[in-house]
Amino acid sequence: MNVVILAAGMGKRMQSALPKVLHPLAGKPLLRHVIDTARGLSPSKLCVIYGHGGAAVPEMVGKLAEQTGAPIDTAKQEPQLGTGHAVMQAVPQLDDSVPTLVLYGDVPLTTAASLGRLVEAAGKDKLAILTVEQANPFGLGRIVRENGSIVRIVEEKDASEAERAIREINSGIMCIPTVHLKKWLNALSNNNAQGEYYLTDIVAQAVADGVPVVSAQPSAEWEVAGVNSKVQLAELERRHQLNIATALLEKGVTLMDPARIDVRGELVCGRDVVIDVGCVFEGRVELADGVTVGPHCVLVNARVGAGAQIKPFCHIEEAVVGDKSQIGPYARLRPGTELGEDVHVGNFVEIKNSQVAAHSKANHLAYVGDATVGSRVNIGAGTITCNYDGANKFRTVIEDDAFIGSDSQLVAPVTVGKGATLGAGTTLTKDAPAGKLTISRPKQMTLEGWTRPVKTKK
Repeated sequence: MNVVILAAGMGKRMQSALPKVLHPLAGKPLLRHVIDTARGLSPSKLCVIYGHGGAAVPEMVGKLAEQTGAPIDTAKQEPQLGTGHAVMQAVPQLDDSVPTLVLYGDVPLTTAASLGRLVEAAGKDKLAILTVEQANPFGLGRIVRENGSIVRIVEEKDASEAERAIREINSGIMCIPTVHLKKWLNALSNNNAQGEYYLTDIVAQAVADGVPVVSAQPSAEWEVAGVNSKVQLAELERRHQLNIATALLEKGVTLMDPARIDVRGELVCGRDVVIDVGCVFEGRVELADGVTVGPHCVLVNARVGAGAQIKPFCHIEEAVVGDKSQIGPYARLRPGTELGEDVHVGNFVEIKNSQVAAHSKANHLAYVGDATVGSRVNIGAGTITCNYDGANKFRTVIEDDAFIGSDSQLVAPVTVGKGATLGAGTTLTKDAPAGKLTISRPKQMTLEGWTRPVKTKK
């Protein structure tokens, strides 16, 4: 089939310089949600109609096509003269031999299953409309039926009082025989209150031409909800997050409060995973069996091994946490961090681009950057790997069973040998030999006769 996505609107009510369809929902643009769903239907042609926002929309679409290797056509609508006029811009790119599905870039939550039912209802020769009944259909186009059959769609501003009482509304999403679509678009008129070319007017033309007009319904009303304001965007965000939370619960994940989780990508969970409130998951995050994530953690493109415990207020980005490890509270794992089994990273510890082997620990107040840390290593409070000289990065190696005393600075490149001990307060600028105590600190002195200064009276 052909898929045409209308994404040319300005979105004045968004009160933003960003084109409406590029505002994020669950971490990705509204338009990206629609494109991803459309691709799930394996269309032969996919075309995005843009208008307001200059080059921002086609740039986003172009990058997406490049990343995925699947082509997406674009066409500009200028000026914007209604939905019918928007679809006209795609006409040169449409394949007559397959139907055309019309979607909207600001309606992000329509499911592939609902669209599949719509396409099935349309077949090869019918006009199918995705409709839904709403308790308060104000402002929306009404489905007008005679003897149960759809005969036309009337917009709110053009509707009579009786027509405004109709509850069945047009979502705008249609599947249309392409040969008929091209003919009907050519016959559209803008003789209406808005002076626009309505795509909905093709319904009356279909009836006149004897083409059956049928409908399909989505599984839920929110599937056809559009975004015209930040209020509506926020409402759909929570709806989407609740859908994700429900799916996680059904798979056996324990959520302490399903209303307080944000997944902005893909969250893959094993069995007996527990997630506390206020956590944010971005990109692809994998939580293995038995993982516990405490309140208010942020995980970005991370993997957490079985039985690991992430305590409150941790930030883990592009990192791997080994099985049975304990992280936090208030720990930060930056990109390139790989922790082995049973590693302890405590409060106010930051690790970047480092590998830490099994059973090692840095329990508090340390920075480990560009380091290779062996097994059973103890890194004391206040320890810093000094990996940056202002221009270049250098690596620190700490071998198995080493003990790093508190408030030590390891000036890279430097190696601490197996089983070595660094005394507290050591500034290490040369390799520390294996199995020995290395210490670097000034000699302690007590100055007789010294008195503390006192404040001078003014």
